[in-house]
Amino acid sequence: MPQSPFNFASEVVTSPKKRVAIFPTGATNGISGFSCLEIGKTMALQGNLRDFGTTQLLNLVSLARKTGAMKMVTSDDAASLYFREGKLIHASTKKRSARLANILFESKKLSEDQVNAIERQPKPPSDKALGIELIRKSVVNQQDIINSVKNFMLDVVYSLFSWTEGEFNFNQGALPSHDRITVPLNLDNVILEGSRRIQESERLVDELPNLGVVALKITDKPLRDVKLTPDDWRVISHIHPRNTIQQIAQANNMDEFQIRKIVYGMLQAGLVELIKPEGIQQKKKFMTRAQKKAKRESPAMKRSVVERLITRIRRI
Repeated sequence: MPQSPFNFASEVVTSPKKRVAIFPTGATNGISGFSCLEIGKTMALQGNLRDFGTTQLLNLVSLARKTGAMKMVTSDDAASLYFREGKLIHASTKKRSARLANILFESKKLSEDQVNAIERQPKPPSDKALGIELIRKSVVNQQDIINSVKNFMLDVVYSLFSWTEGEFNFNQGALPSHDRITVPLNLDNVILEGSRRIQESERLVDELPNLGVVALKITDKPLRDVKLTPDDWRVISHIHPRNTIQQIAQANNMDEFQIRKIVYGMLQAGLVELIKPEGIQQKKKFMTRAQKKAKRESPAMKRSVVERLITRIRRI
């Protein structure tokens, strides 16, 4: 059989260290509601994310070297993770299509016009066929596709670490359709990075709790004095008094963790300040004296006010 130009079997190795799966205590079978949690045997795994989180699920699949599909469903989204011998090979959510054209668009390898042209074809090509065609036309190379698929998978799985409500089930032996491009990922560092992001995300949520009610304003600090990343510039390009941080994130296909991290860094550097967005009518709500006293702004908003005062004092 001739070799396909797509040889995606090269594993992305992250760490050789072993881990121990974490199980809740106090239940006779590990956790209430599970069909079986015994490593090494046929695993019919289903339950609620309140009881068994993403970290534990990935640990279990990796340690048992399982092959199959993990489905996770919440009230507003759903995710599908596919594994082969304990390694993640494919990931998608209901809100983010895992088709190759969309992945390459998100990674800036294809333009919107190119994606539309692909989708307008009477019979759109499979992911593998599309990849081969794009390589043949020198639009992308094989490494571009591998890196784009890998980064997309990581973005998807990292977002799942914040899911604390919903149902999940593991379908033993299930694999993605043969036309999908898969890239094996070792789960060691994925789990470590996901756990670190949970801790960092909790801190960032404290700093910037509600992204839909605050906007950004660029300060007088010269941008040329600061080394900015491409993602920083993408955020800056969408700053407008009418655009909330949430809208900026949506315009740039960023999740809440990404936009919070970027905005928090800019606030710390004094590049932006938080303002109330223009055009949003604030509903008046009766509050008791005790409620008014208890109401307080986020730490980031407080610091923004202080920084403005310091800037004005320096100008005197």
